[in-house]
Amino acid sequence: MRRRDFLAASVAALFLPRVALAQTNYRRLLVLIELKGGNDGLNTVVPYADQDYYSLRPRLALRRDEVLQLDERTGLHPSLKPLWPLWQARELAIVQGVGYARPNLSHFRSIEIWDTASKSDEYLADGWLARSFAASPVPASFAADGVVVGGNDMGPLAGTGARAIALAEPEQFLRQARLANPSGAKRNAALRHILKVESDIVQAASNLGGGAQFRSEFPRGPFGNAVRTAAQFAANQAGVAAVRLSLGGFDTHQNQLQPHARLLGEIAEGLAALKAALGEIGRWDSTLVLTYAEFGRRPQENNSMGADHGTAAPHFLAGGRVRGGLYGEAPQLGALQDGNLRHAVDFRSLYATVLERWWGAPSARALNGRFPTLDLLRT
Repeated sequence: MRRRDFLAASVAALFLPRVALAQTNYRRLLVLIELKGGNDGLNTVVPYADQDYYSLRPRLALRRDEVLQLDERTGLHPSLKPLWPLWQARELAIVQGVGYARPNLSHFRSIEIWDTASKSDEYLADGWLARSFAASPVPASFAADGVVVGGNDMGPLAGTGARAIALAEPEQFLRQARLANPSGAKRNAALRHILKVESDIVQAASNLGGGAQFRSEFPRGPFGNAVRTAAQFAANQAGVAAVRLSLGGFDTHQNQLQPHARLLGEIAEGLAALKAALGEIGRWDSTLVLTYAEFGRRPQENNSMGADHGTAAPHFLAGGRVRGGLYGEAPQLGALQDGNLRHAVDFRSLYATVLERWWGAPSARALNGRFPTLDLLRT
């Protein structure tokens, strides 16, 4: 990593003095997992009893005998089998039909809407978590408010309201940070400022560095490493309120079946490993995992054995305090709007549930309005 790349990745960290509100409980960790590209919800949570599903997807549809049956109408993709113990333990909630009004099918714009919790015709600069942390501050004693693992895009942590760190490659970040050379700083005010920022970031990152030794095995590859890093943050007493992970490749316009199965397998294996590791350190009950993506896929398959940009999709919440089960509304494939699914749950209701029911923080300011919360968390 070149020095200028290190600095570019680092300037996203902003450290502002603040006093935490008493009612918030940021010792409860939030792990966000972004499914980059727009996950195909219909082949993730499968309406296997709906004949319209097979009519719309004569080649992509999964057969009844392939899926993991959740009830008499709905099943999970077979690659999600590692999540089956969570479902049986009622620690996995599936919220169906998540989306928003007047959906935008551009990758860039739609993920911006999700990250900023904006309306489809509203443009906001700060992420929803950054706004929430500005309104209900994380304790100053925490090493950071949030950490983005595996990239420099701050997403919901973008803006001036959060002490956030982006770690594209955590181990390399720390190695390079220790090599920062203050030579010449006394003669250059701009350089002094940059090095002060570096010093703050390095200190926070060092505090977050984990030394926990887990018996649990993590999947190989970048996503498995990111999950391991999240577990290390959870084990560290320095404190962090939110961790954002991501897995790319969900923009499945062609030859979808095998790549999609592989990606869902990575997610399932990663979540299973995270659950096992957090169980070792007694943190599964104080961790909430939430998936999200910019949109789903179109119900009707295309001519390339894939699915194009769509609208509403299901998302998962997992954790020891989750009330497992199906929430929202099953896809209404016989009542499409312009060939796409109508949403049943506004995505900001998921965020309001995190803020109010998980952390005990007010949500209206962060979300620019009030949205109903979902009764899927135990106190």
